Amino acid sequence: MSTATARKKQSGRVVRPLKIRKNDTVEVIAGKDRGKRGRVVQTIPRENRVVVEGINLVTRHQKARPTTSRATPQTQTGRVVKPAPLHVSKVMLVCPRCNQRTRIAISFTTDGKRVRTCKKCKEYIDSV
Repeated sequence: MSTATARKKQSGRVVRPLKIRKNDTVEVIAGKDRGKRGRVVQTIPRENRVVVEGINLVTRHQKARPTTSRATPQTQTGRVVKPAPLHVSKVMLVCPRCNQRTRIAISFTTDGKRVRTCKKCKEYIDSV
């Protein structure tokens, strides 16, 4: 497998790199939070999932832990509301130039750099 495609083989299946990256603004297109926008906090390429700030919030009941010298003290206990991962097919990237949700094309600059491009306004999403 070539290194140019940036694929990694893990547990018998090929993991493709996500077209959505950390700090991108995305819009949810399916599910209970449909139509909401948020910033991507974390990507999980192995599971094809992203964690979006303020979207898909779930309540977890956090038990208080005793603080030790090695472990960091748990700051919040009780009912903790935090975002859960969403499948990447349920979100679309919002173009920073035209402010519309869009699909992503991969193109190359004149010096051969690989960049993401908006399919609607044809502008580069990544800074060149």
